[in-house]
Amino acid sequence: MASIFERISLVFKSKTNKVLDKYEDPRETLDYSYQKQLELLQNVRRGVADVATSRKRVELQANKLNSEVERMQNAAQRALESNREDLAREALTRKAGLQTQLNDLQAQHAQLQAEEEKLVRASARLQAKVDAFRTRKETIKASYSAAEAQTRINEAFTGISEEMSDVGMAIQRAEDKTLELQARASAVDELLASGALDDPTGTVTDDITHELDMLASDNSIESELAAMKAQLTGGAAAARPELQAGANPSQAADAGDWPAQGSQS
Repeated sequence: MASIFERISLVFKSKTNKVLDKYEDPRETLDYSYQKQLELLQNVRRGVADVATSRKRVELQANKLNSEVERMQNAAQRALESNREDLAREALTRKAGLQTQLNDLQAQHAQLQAEEEKLVRASARLQAKVDAFRTRKETIKASYSAAEAQTRINEAFTGISEEMSDVGMAIQRAEDKTLELQARASAVDELLASGALDDPTGTVTDDITHELDMLASDNSIESELAAMKAQLTGGAAAARPELQAGANPSQAADAGDWPAQGSQS
């Protein structure tokens, strides 16, 4: 039973990792890592400041105790000069206590100073690491952006990107529908021309009707042409009376010329 749950957990983790990898942007991950390093560097600097503050406070306390030690030393000296050995002894006793406190403060000061120096060195190393990471981060981001842009361009050229694939599919669907409509229109024209389908508007006729209409049109044209010729012939006869009497045009011409010949003789 435990192995089943382990397999389910492994499958779930693998699926989750795949989904996260799909939506993960390396540039955002790098920026987040850089931000966390800056926060760490800020914490180290804050620690350096805290240690330096503590060191300075110990220095002030040590200076104050040092002044007290010197004052007790001077007080013991004056008491001894005044033949007050008891007061001199009391001043020296207080001086010894103050000196013990001063020694402790000096030890703390040395420890804080060493800690401060260590933190300063760590801060400097971390600052150099953060600066190097920032440079590397920007280089990786620029390379990733360039590779991403190049990939999109190549996919657009090859037509395998999602956007271009949708455009290609839309074009293919439009071409298919256009071919389908053209084929349907051509098929309907053929059916109308063959008489298999009736045209309710009467604008389309079959082959036989078309030929009959052409013959009728040709006969009408020939009749109109003959009438025009007859009209032209009738007009010429009215202009020359000898044609109306049925005389031969050549004889009429000879008869018209004869008196002229007699007059010449």
